[in-house]
Amino acid sequence: MKHKLLLVCILGFCSHINAQKQDDVKTVFQTSHPWKPSIDTRADGAIVYGAGGNPSDNSRRIPFEERVQSWRDRGYIAQFMTGIAWGEYQDYFMGKWDGKTNRLREGQKTLNGDTVFHGYMVPYIVPTADFIRYMKETQIKRAIDAGIGTIYLEEPEFWMRAGYSDAFKDEWRKYYGFPWRAQHESPENTYLSNKLKYHLYYNALEEVFTYAKEYGKSKGMDVKCYVPTHSLVNYTSWQIVSPEASLASLDCIDGYIAQVWTGTSREPTYYNGVQKERVFENAFLEYGSVQSMTSPTGRRTYFLTDPIEDRSRDWADYKKNYEATFTAQLLYPNIADYEVMPWPERIYEGLYRTSKDSGQEAKIPRHYSTQMQIMINTLNDIQVSENKVSGSRGIGVLMANSLMFQRFPNHAGYDDPRFSSFYGQTFPLLKRGIPVELVHIENTPYADTFKDLKILVASYSNMKPLEAKYHDFIAAWVKEGGVLVYCGEDIDPYQSVMEWWNTNGNDYHTPAGHLFQKLGLSVKPVEGKYQYGKGSVYILREDPKHFVLKPGNDAKYFSLVAKAYKDDAEKGDIEQKNNLYLARGAYIIAAVMDESVSDKPLVLSGLYIDLFNKDLPVLSRKTINPGEQAYLYDVKKIKDKSKARVLCGASRIYDEKQDANSYSFIAKSPENTTNVSRVLLPGKPVSVVINNDMEKNPDTMWDEQSNTYLLSFENDTEGVKVVFKW
Repeated sequence: MKHKLLLVCILGFCSHINAQKQDDVKTVFQTSHPWKPSIDTRADGAIVYGAGGNPSDNSRRIPFEERVQSWRDRGYIAQFMTGIAWGEYQDYFMGKWDGKTNRLREGQKTLNGDTVFHGYMVPYIVPTADFIRYMKETQIKRAIDAGIGTIYLEEPEFWMRAGYSDAFKDEWRKYYGFPWRAQHESPENTYLSNKLKYHLYYNALEEVFTYAKEYGKSKGMDVKCYVPTHSLVNYTSWQIVSPEASLASLDCIDGYIAQVWTGTSREPTYYNGVQKERVFENAFLEYGSVQSMTSPTGRRTYFLTDPIEDRSRDWADYKKNYEATFTAQLLYPNIADYEVMPWPERIYEGLYRTSKDSGQEAKIPRHYSTQMQIMINTLNDIQVSENKVSGSRGIGVLMANSLMFQRFPNHAGYDDPRFSSFYGQTFPLLKRGIPVELVHIENTPYADTFKDLKILVASYSNMKPLEAKYHDFIAAWVKEGGVLVYCGEDIDPYQSVMEWWNTNGNDYHTPAGHLFQKLGLSVKPVEGKYQYGKGSVYILREDPKHFVLKPGNDAKYFSLVAKAYKDDAEKGDIEQKNNLYLARGAYIIAAVMDESVSDKPLVLSGLYIDLFNKDLPVLSRKTINPGEQAYLYDVKKIKDKSKARVLCGASRIYDEKQDANSYSFIAKSPENTTNVSRVLLPGKPVSVVINNDMEKNPDTMWDEQSNTYLLSFENDTEGVKVVFKW
């Protein structure tokens, strides 16, 4: 009995230590490869991908446990990620796992019978009961048996164009209790089909993560479970269905990774009648969507950026758009955990075009890898801030998971090109320098959802509320002084699908009719302003897609929001500008937008280190032109200049030591990369020694104005020792 008690105590202690380590993981990256010096990014955690490797590389040849241990041996907290909708699961797909027949029939299929594949012999799957059991037994159990305490099941995705396989038809009958209906035949069929896709992955994640928690507990482990997911903005735009915000209701989910990068954010959009890429603006809304989805629930959220993307472009294109997405993620000051990159092997070792029109390919340029590493190392340091992004605050746009239910196919000639109904509500605000918030209708039961919100813009032209109760919370908020701006004609063909507002005793022609009645209005009020309690309701009878599809057609919409902000919310005139600005500790983040109210640059004066420049110049003035972003270290924010430290650089710093006249540290970063750092010192150095080699002419690298030394050397994964004396 004593031995059993001792074992329980040891397991409990180990579980406590494991939880501590997992909580310390601020930065992560994902790779299917074992450790090697070329991808030694020096984040806190290494997410080892796939028990069977990654379908797109040869990592399957190396046992999962060996890959995990290789990262642990280098000081990383090892974690685990695999796909929940696709993966290296050929033993399942080919019927080898349990001896049953070929399971490729369970792949997601389109109208013409084609399977939607992620890669060779890797279909997007319909998550059946057998597949869920397979995931538990072959993926989750194996990861936990390897001592993994954090599990990520990424990209729960069901394509809108799919829904025709026998497996899906079987799930339809189980869920709805009547025979399958082809989604292309009616709006209602489309809506029901996508609602089922949404449910299937909600259920799959709930079952697999519940198993992970329970199995981990049986081994004395507190397993954490996360969902890496694209934003609701992107999934709707790309015509994919995923559970998104509803997952917040599951106790078995601890948080998310917001999978936002150039590839998602460069999706062309309309504004002022022009279709083009708007990477920064789109990224800002994508990150905002995930932040809004999670913040009222208190779940932990990691933001992802990628220095390249899936589509083949040139290095200059990658760099420009990386800066745009990186800036966008930092403009959310309540998020300070990051996936610094996915797939470092393709970033450091992949070959991409050297210029836009060149046929020549090369590995990442040294200047870009240096800048990238400077940027990702700041993510180990940057903290949550109480500061807010500049601009008129408290204006939100309502979203719902059902945005994904009515994008494909089109019915009755009704179209929403490039998801313009969403951008029609957001771009006219964001392009005028308003840090518009996104509000998930599924989160309205949480009180914090309405915190500091003054105006809520809503439309049911491109989405529908999945539950009637959400209207109670919206109406209660308006009654206490909130301002609702409703835009829409309510003429899309999805208004009459079989749902709660027209079943079980309800007889509303549109879901908005139910909302309006809750607000004390008729079920079909005309355009105008109405009062409800202490609050106001504005009705604008135009589908919001027209605000961006037609040139100059957003003026009426913006004027209405501005009037409501000034007169009803009593917040004064809306500040119109072409930029967003935020200070987070010593870090300054700024973006200047084109297509805005001004073509003037934003000029900042002070004493800054430019973190988007691999040479880390010290500037007293920074000019940011429209279409550009800036990331700066504000030297004047340093409080204790007697303490030597590396302010920024392209390597991670370990083993710092300082005495009266010296400072030393060890710097680590991937091989074949160049470190450039700015080091704050109490005084001008008389000697600088790098790996026992004395620097010549250290005077030339000293900046008197900032009290910093510009350090440069070739990186080494084993560490470079630097010693300063003054």
